[in-house]
Amino acid sequence: MFKAYMNWSGGKDSTLALYNVMKEGKYQVDCLLTSINAVHDRISMHGVRRSLLEKQAQLLGLPLVTLEMPEQPSMEEYENLLQQKIRAFKQQGYDYSIFGDIFLEDLRKYREEKLSSLAIQPVFPLWKIDTRELVKQFIELGFKTIVVCVNGQYLDKSFCGRIIDEQFLRDLPDNVDPCGENGEFHTFVYDGPMFQHPLTFSIGEIVYKEYDAPKSSADVCGQSVDNTNNYGFWFCDLV
Repeated sequence: MFKAYMNWSGGKDSTLALYNVMKEGKYQVDCLLTSINAVHDRISMHGVRRSLLEKQAQLLGLPLVTLEMPEQPSMEEYENLLQQKIRAFKQQGYDYSIFGDIFLEDLRKYREEKLSSLAIQPVFPLWKIDTRELVKQFIELGFKTIVVCVNGQYLDKSFCGRIIDEQFLRDLPDNVDPCGENGEFHTFVYDGPMFQHPLTFSIGEIVYKEYDAPKSSADVCGQSVDNTNNYGFWFCDLV
Protein backbone atom coordinates (compact mmCIF):
# COMPACT_ATOMS: atom_id res chain seq x y z
CA MET A 1 0.00 0.00 0.00
CA PHE A 2 1.03 3.61 -0.59
CA LYS A 3 1.82 5.70 2.48
CA ALA A 4 -0.56 8.67 2.83
CA TYR A 5 -1.70 11.31 5.28
CA MET A 6 -5.28 12.52 5.57
CA ASN A 7 -6.16 16.22 5.44
CA TRP A 8 -8.57 16.17 8.35
CA SER A 9 -11.20 18.73 9.33
CA GLY A 10 -13.06 16.47 11.73
CA GLY A 11 -16.15 16.81 9.53
CA LYS A 12 -18.25 14.49 7.41
CA ASP A 13 -16.51 14.86 4.03
CA SER A 14 -13.03 14.07 5.32
CA THR A 15 -14.53 11.23 7.37
CA LEU A 16 -16.27 9.69 4.37
CA ALA A 17 -13.15 10.12 2.24
CA LEU A 18 -11.09 8.37 4.92
CA TYR A 19 -13.65 5.57 5.18
CA ASN A 20 -13.65 4.98 1.42
CA VAL A 21 -9.85 5.02 1.22
CA MET A 22 -9.48 2.54 4.07
CA LYS A 23 -12.13 0.30 2.55
CA GLU A 24 -10.37 0.35 -0.83
CA GLY A 25 -7.07 -0.67 0.73
CA LYS A 26 -4.81 1.06 -1.80
CA TYR A 27 -3.41 3.66 0.62
CA GLN A 28 -2.06 3.25 4.13
CA VAL A 29 -3.27 6.28 6.08
CA ASP A 30 -0.82 6.76 8.93
CA CYS A 31 -1.94 10.11 10.35
CA LEU A 32 -4.45 12.95 10.28
CA LEU A 33 -3.35 16.54 9.53
CA THR A 34 -5.54 19.32 10.92
CA SER A 35 -5.15 23.11 10.85
CA ILE A 36 -5.54 24.59 14.32
CA ASN A 37 -6.18 28.19 15.28
CA ALA A 38 -3.42 28.36 17.89
CA VAL A 39 -4.85 31.56 19.39
CA HIS A 40 -8.18 29.95 20.33
CA ASP A 41 -6.99 26.32 20.45
CA ARG A 42 -9.69 25.20 18.03
CA ILE A 43 -9.96 23.64 14.56
CA SER A 44 -9.54 26.41 11.97
CA MET A 45 -12.88 27.55 10.58
CA HIS A 46 -14.91 24.77 12.27
CA GLY A 47 -14.26 26.15 15.75
CA VAL A 48 -14.18 22.75 17.49
CA ARG A 49 -12.01 22.53 20.59
CA ARG A 50 -8.61 20.87 20.26
CA SER A 51 -9.47 18.46 23.09
CA LEU A 52 -12.44 17.07 21.13
CA LEU A 53 -10.34 16.76 17.97
CA GLU A 54 -7.72 14.80 19.91
CA LYS A 55 -10.38 12.51 21.36
CA GLN A 56 -11.85 11.99 17.88
CA ALA A 57 -8.46 10.93 16.52
CA GLN A 58 -7.98 8.53 19.44
CA LEU A 59 -11.33 6.89 18.75
CA LEU A 60 -10.33 6.49 15.10
CA GLY A 61 -7.00 4.96 16.13
CA LEU A 62 -4.89 7.39 14.10
CA PRO A 63 -2.11 9.78 15.18
CA LEU A 64 -2.97 13.48 14.94
CA VAL A 65 -0.58 16.06 13.48
CA THR A 66 -1.55 19.72 13.74
CA LEU A 67 -0.68 22.78 11.68
CA GLU A 68 -0.55 25.60 14.21
CA MET A 69 -2.01 28.74 12.64
CA PRO A 70 -2.16 32.39 13.78
CA GLU A 71 -5.45 34.26 13.87
CA GLN A 72 -6.63 34.93 10.27
CA PRO A 73 -3.29 34.16 8.59
CA SER A 74 -2.40 35.55 5.19
CA MET A 75 -2.12 33.15 2.26
CA GLU A 76 1.66 33.55 2.39
CA GLU A 77 1.79 32.64 6.08
CA TYR A 78 -0.52 29.66 5.53
CA GLU A 79 1.44 28.32 2.57
CA ASN A 80 4.81 28.69 4.31
CA LEU A 81 3.61 26.80 7.38
CA LEU A 82 1.96 24.10 5.29
CA GLN A 83 5.04 23.60 3.09
CA GLN A 84 7.20 23.09 6.16
CA LYS A 85 4.82 20.43 7.41
CA ILE A 86 4.57 18.67 4.04
CA ARG A 87 8.35 18.61 3.62
CA ALA A 88 8.54 16.85 6.97
CA PHE A 89 5.95 14.33 5.77
CA LYS A 90 7.98 13.74 2.60
CA GLN A 91 11.08 13.02 4.66
CA GLN A 92 9.05 10.44 6.60
CA GLY A 93 8.16 8.60 3.39
CA TYR A 94 4.74 10.04 2.60
CA ASP A 95 3.98 10.34 -1.13
CA TYR A 96 0.20 10.87 -1.08
CA SER A 97 -2.13 13.44 0.45
CA ILE A 98 -5.85 12.64 0.74
CA PHE A 99 -8.59 15.28 0.56
CA GLY A 100 -12.37 15.26 1.03
CA ASP A 101 -13.03 17.79 -1.77
CA ILE A 102 -15.97 17.02 -4.05
CA PHE A 103 -16.39 19.48 -6.92
CA LEU A 104 -14.58 22.81 -6.42
CA GLU A 105 -12.31 22.89 -9.47
CA ASP A 106 -10.26 25.93 -8.41
CA LEU A 107 -9.54 24.41 -5.01
CA ARG A 108 -8.41 21.10 -6.53
CA LYS A 109 -6.16 22.90 -9.00
CA TYR A 110 -4.66 24.94 -6.16
CA ARG A 111 -3.89 21.79 -4.15
CA GLU A 112 -2.40 20.00 -7.15
CA GLU A 113 -0.13 22.92 -8.03
CA LYS A 114 1.15 23.39 -4.48
CA LEU A 115 1.78 19.68 -3.87
CA SER A 116 3.42 19.11 -7.24
CA SER A 117 6.44 21.21 -6.25
CA LEU A 118 6.82 19.05 -3.13
CA ALA A 119 6.55 15.72 -5.00
CA ILE A 120 3.32 14.78 -3.21
CA GLN A 121 0.38 13.31 -5.14
CA PRO A 122 -3.09 14.50 -4.05
CA VAL A 123 -5.93 11.95 -3.87
CA PHE A 124 -9.64 12.90 -4.07
CA PRO A 125 -11.79 9.83 -3.19
CA LEU A 126 -15.11 11.75 -3.34
CA TRP A 127 -14.40 13.73 -6.50
CA LYS A 128 -17.44 14.42 -8.72
CA ILE A 129 -19.72 12.07 -6.78
CA ASP A 130 -23.22 13.54 -6.45
CA THR A 131 -23.33 15.31 -3.07
CA ARG A 132 -26.85 14.12 -2.29
CA GLU A 133 -25.68 10.55 -2.82
CA LEU A 134 -22.64 11.17 -0.64
CA VAL A 135 -24.59 12.50 2.33
CA LYS A 136 -27.11 9.68 1.91
CA GLN A 137 -24.27 7.15 2.01
CA PHE A 138 -22.82 8.88 5.05
CA ILE A 139 -26.09 8.57 6.97
CA GLU A 140 -26.79 4.99 5.85
CA LEU A 141 -23.33 3.85 6.96
CA GLY A 142 -24.23 4.96 10.47
CA PHE A 143 -22.02 8.02 10.82
CA LYS A 144 -23.27 10.73 13.17
CA THR A 145 -22.33 14.38 12.75
CA ILE A 146 -23.39 17.73 14.17
CA VAL A 147 -23.33 21.12 12.42
CA VAL A 148 -20.78 23.26 14.27
CA CYS A 149 -20.45 26.21 11.88
CA VAL A 150 -22.95 27.92 9.57
CA ASN A 151 -22.14 30.54 6.94
CA GLY A 152 -24.56 33.42 7.49
CA GLN A 153 -24.63 34.14 3.74
CA TYR A 154 -26.52 30.90 3.20
CA LEU A 155 -28.16 29.71 6.43
CA ASP A 156 -29.53 31.17 9.64
CA LYS A 157 -28.71 30.37 13.26
CA SER A 158 -31.37 27.63 13.50
CA PHE A 159 -29.22 25.24 11.44
CA CYS A 160 -26.26 25.52 13.81
CA GLY A 161 -26.09 22.69 16.36
CA ARG A 162 -28.34 20.35 14.39
CA ILE A 163 -27.61 16.69 13.66
CA ILE A 164 -27.46 15.89 9.95
CA ASP A 165 -30.31 13.53 9.12
CA GLU A 166 -33.06 13.28 6.52
CA GLN A 167 -35.05 16.09 8.14
CA PHE A 168 -32.01 18.39 8.09
CA LEU A 169 -31.57 17.73 4.37
CA ARG A 170 -35.25 18.45 3.69
CA ASP A 171 -34.97 21.76 5.55
CA LEU A 172 -32.00 23.02 3.52
CA PRO A 173 -32.79 25.84 1.05
CA ASP A 174 -32.50 24.91 -2.63
CA ASN A 175 -29.35 27.02 -3.07
CA VAL A 176 -27.43 25.13 -0.36
CA ASP A 177 -25.39 22.07 -1.32
CA PRO A 178 -26.35 18.94 0.71
CA CYS A 179 -22.69 18.48 1.72
CA GLY A 180 -22.04 22.20 2.23
CA GLU A 181 -19.31 21.97 -0.41
CA ASN A 182 -19.48 25.72 -1.10
CA GLY A 183 -18.73 26.44 2.56
CA GLU A 184 -22.38 26.79 3.63
CA PHE A 185 -21.86 24.75 6.80
CA HIS A 186 -19.24 22.63 8.58
CA THR A 187 -19.62 19.59 10.81
CA PHE A 188 -17.99 17.47 13.49
CA VAL A 189 -18.33 13.67 13.34
CA TYR A 190 -18.75 11.91 16.68
CA ASP A 191 -19.72 8.33 15.81
CA GLY A 192 -19.66 5.82 12.99
CA PRO A 193 -18.26 2.50 11.75
CA MET A 194 -14.61 3.57 12.19
CA PHE A 195 -15.09 4.78 15.79
CA GLN A 196 -14.22 2.57 18.77
CA HIS A 197 -17.26 4.06 20.52
CA PRO A 198 -19.24 7.32 20.28
CA LEU A 199 -17.54 10.55 21.30
CA THR A 200 -19.56 12.22 24.05
CA PHE A 201 -19.97 15.98 24.42
CA SER A 202 -22.42 18.66 25.48
CA ILE A 203 -23.76 21.45 23.28
CA GLY A 204 -22.71 24.87 24.51
CA GLU A 205 -23.62 28.36 23.39
CA ILE A 206 -24.08 29.47 19.79
CA VAL A 207 -22.20 32.65 18.87
CA TYR A 208 -21.89 34.85 15.77
CA LYS A 209 -18.52 36.09 14.48
CA GLU A 210 -17.53 38.27 11.53
CA TYR A 211 -14.33 38.05 9.51
CA ASP A 212 -12.59 40.01 6.78
CA ALA A 213 -13.37 38.53 3.36
CA PRO A 214 -10.52 36.44 1.88
CA LYS A 215 -8.75 37.67 -1.24
CA SER A 216 -8.92 34.28 -2.94
CA SER A 217 -11.56 31.57 -3.21
CA ALA A 218 -8.80 29.05 -2.50
CA ASP A 219 -8.44 30.44 1.01
CA VAL A 220 -6.96 28.78 4.06
CA CYS A 221 -10.33 27.33 5.04
CA GLY A 222 -10.74 25.53 1.74
CA GLN A 223 -13.98 27.17 0.78
CA SER A 224 -15.37 29.86 -1.48
CA VAL A 225 -17.04 33.02 -0.17
CA ASP A 226 -18.19 36.25 -1.74
CA ASN A 227 -15.62 39.05 -1.65
CA THR A 228 -17.66 41.45 0.45
CA ASN A 229 -16.18 43.68 3.14
CA ASN A 230 -16.86 41.04 5.77
CA TYR A 231 -18.80 37.87 6.30
CA GLY A 232 -20.29 36.15 9.32
CA PHE A 233 -20.59 32.66 10.75
CA TRP A 234 -22.63 31.04 13.50
CA PHE A 235 -20.58 28.71 15.70
CA CYS A 236 -21.94 26.02 18.03
CA ASP A 237 -19.55 25.31 20.87
CA LEU A 238 -19.10 21.65 21.81
CA VAL A 239 -17.94 21.00 25.36
